[in-house]
Amino acid sequence: MGSLCGNLAVLLLFLSPLMHSHLFARASTSSPPTTRKKIIIMKDVPLVNTSTDYDDYSIIPEVVPSVKHPRLHNEPGTTACNYNSCLENQEPCEMIKAREGCLCPGRSGEDKLPHAPRIKALQPITTGENAGKVEVQWCAPDSDVSSYKVIVEGSGSDLEFGNGARRGMVGYLEVGTKVCVEAINKAGHSSYSDFSCKRYERPESLELKLLAGVIGGGIVLILLLIIVAVVLCRRKLCQKAQRESVSGLGNPSYKSERAS
Repeated sequence: MGSLCGNLAVLLLFLSPLMHSHLFARASTSSPPTTRKKIIIMKDVPLVNTSTDYDDYSIIPEVVPSVKHPRLHNEPGTTACNYNSCLENQEPCEMIKAREGCLCPGRSGEDKLPHAPRIKALQPITTGENAGKVEVQWCAPDSDVSSYKVIVEGSGSDLEFGNGARRGMVGYLEVGTKVCVEAINKAGHSSYSDFSCKRYERPESLELKLLAGVIGGGIVLILLLIIVAVVLCRRKLCQKAQRESVSGLGNPSYKSERAS
């Protein structure tokens, strides 16, 4: 009996390692594989202030939209003054500027030589006591002017006019006579230029214009009559040819001639 127990004990000792290895193998196959967590070490990371109120990050600052102001076309100081340098005895532009707040053209002062004025026309007078004489018309320069001087080629004397004048009578002129206008101030007088001097050219008379119109109208009328006559003649010839063809078809001799 004692020997039997001893044999069982020896058998258990021999089988226990095998059973342990078999159970461990089954446990290892049935259990899911374990993964190791990767540890990331970060350096130079700023510390977070735990006392910060995180609710402040949800506050959006108010953005004030930009307001686009419409541009006014009639703002003071942006429009040109109603001033015409070719009109005579009008209000100075500086006074208009002071009253309306508009802009005047740039002007050189009285301490500088004035720019040359521009001759607008040499206009002959057709009616009144000055009929046959010539009037010179000019425009003021962008300068301070105290007076104007008109110089007529071949005349012994010059004509002077005030700073508000824009025209002056120069008398009887021959065709081709040169007329110049000078601007004068304290610094001196303007120099001659292509637009401050002009030669007089006799304009076409009214009689010549009427004669040219009558001649042109007569030529046009003659051409129209010729065209109408040609059209009527061609129409008559066509009608005559049609009548002859109709009368020939009704004539038996005409038919026999065509048949033969």
